[in-house]
Amino acid sequence: MAVNKNDEFTSSDVELAKIGKAFAHPARVKILQILSECNSCICGDIVDLLPLSQSTVSQHLKELKNAGLIKGEIEGPRTCYCLNEEQLKKAGIIYKDFFDKINKERK
Repeated sequence: MAVNKNDEFTSSDVELAKIGKAFAHPARVKILQILSECNSCICGDIVDLLPLSQSTVSQHLKELKNAGLIKGEIEGPRTCYCLNEEQLKKAGIIYKDFFDKINKERK
């Protein structure tokens, strides 16, 4: 019987890695910055602000959405994206706790 390796880690560890993956590309960081400067933005507007193709931006948006850092609502033929404030706060707490624990253990 196959064992899921993720079962060997805490839910906090898995969440930390999932969020870390979302931040692992500069385009995703830039997309979060763009969305923080406006309340919402359609994919085409984000594409216009980045030196990437529409399909590449869509893939980055998908990663951010999978991590729960952004939300997307379909408005006719386009999708309007915005930050998921609740998940971003949670991500900040998870990372702060992680680094606080590491720094405390090193003292």
